[in-house]
Amino acid sequence: MDVEILQIQGNKIAILKSKDALIKDVQDTLDLLANVGVHDCHKIILRENNLAPAFFDLRSGLAGEVLQKFSTYNIQLAIIGDFSKYTSKSLQDFILESNQYGHIIFVNSLEEAKEKLSNDRRRYSRRNSH
Repeated sequence: MDVEILQIQGNKIAILKSKDALIKDVQDTLDLLANVGVHDCHKIILRENNLAPAFFDLRSGLAGEVLQKFSTYNIQLAIIGDFSKYTSKSLQDFILESNQYGHIIFVNSLEEAKEKLSNDRRRYSRRNSH
């Protein structure tokens, strides 16, 4: 996986550079987390197209499984995309709730993702992760 590590306001933020769907299952998620973990990075930016279409169908369970790994390993995630095209009320509610909590955020642009992740002052450390 090709990742770029940015340093913004003292925060290391990994951006997945691929334009392909690379997160198709839990193992892909664990591979990504291991890849950025070697950089001691606790914030990741993905694009909507980096996630398999099943991610956006909550009935598939993929979103829950994938996002649970980010939570378990204390990694903050921003997903960039146009989420207005998804008509599922449950998905729209999920996105709203996620954005309010702030650990997993859905944003419209790379700049918005960088801003939100770099302004979040929560402390992430390996001691706090499982």
